[in-house]
Amino acid sequence: MRGYLVKRCAQALVVLFIVTVVVFSILHFLPGSPARALLGIHATPGAIRAFNEANGYNRALPIQYIDYLDRLVHGNLGFSYHFDQSVGSLLSLDMPKSALLIGSSYAIALLIAIPLGIVQALRRNKVTDHTVTTLSFIGYAMPTFWLGMLLLVLFSAKLHILPPEGPQGASVSASLSDPSALVLPVATLTIVTVAQFSRFMRSSAIETMLQDFVRTALAKGDSRWQLVRRHVLRNSVLPIITLAGLSLPTVFSGAIIVEALFNYPGMGWLFWTATGAHDYPVLMGFTVVVAVATVVGNLIADIAYAWADPRIRYQAA
Repeated sequence: MRGYLVKRCAQALVVLFIVTVVVFSILHFLPGSPARALLGIHATPGAIRAFNEANGYNRALPIQYIDYLDRLVHGNLGFSYHFDQSVGSLLSLDMPKSALLIGSSYAIALLIAIPLGIVQALRRNKVTDHTVTTLSFIGYAMPTFWLGMLLLVLFSAKLHILPPEGPQGASVSASLSDPSALVLPVATLTIVTVAQFSRFMRSSAIETMLQDFVRTALAKGDSRWQLVRRHVLRNSVLPIITLAGLSLPTVFSGAIIVEALFNYPGMGWLFWTATGAHDYPVLMGFTVVVAVATVVGNLIADIAYAWADPRIRYQAA
């Protein structure tokens, strides 16, 4: 396991390097410029030139990237000229609130999707299975922004049950003090994630129930609950562990839309605002944080996979 972890960490560094190169290049080739976005359309050429020189945008792109990489290695994510604040402080303020949103939706989705998938497998091709499958396909096919708008119109504009925007607190504790405002943003991410996870859980549970050891347990007289608890659940949840790690980028991208839609002041809202302002340091900082979270999430998923199934042994080769 130690050799495997060393190998995966080395691969993670390579992945992070490639991500920074690609995103850094794409951002600098987008139409518009930070100077024009910050100074406005009436800025003089001299003012734009002075801004570019002050921020290093007049240098060759490879030199700019090397300078950025040097700062990144030393823990400096840069300075936001739009927010007039360091990127690290901005992310440290907004990251916990995004973690609350994403973590809550992930936890609720898993608590719903895993038993739901098992119920579908136990009642395969029955009315319950067909009903849940239809709802899952609808939830999976529906774009995040469209689902959020439907929930917003129904529960806020029509029924007036829930507030139309997320909690506006500056900290996690302040956000938790207004739980009703968290319902719609969390529900939007949860529904999409449940639709995805339940389909995988159903397929995995059906495959597990066809194995010889399950038929042997049934022949020995195990009840359906004992069968699920002892054999089906642990063996069926393995693909979900992998999926949970691989789907992190999708959840982060959905969080950007959800936070912008519900005006939730997290990393997604910060990214959305920085995009309109061409705030390259913030965009790069967000990308690096998401890339690190994705790599770490996949590594944790691999370790959890080995823990859940002792038959798996990772080798460094």
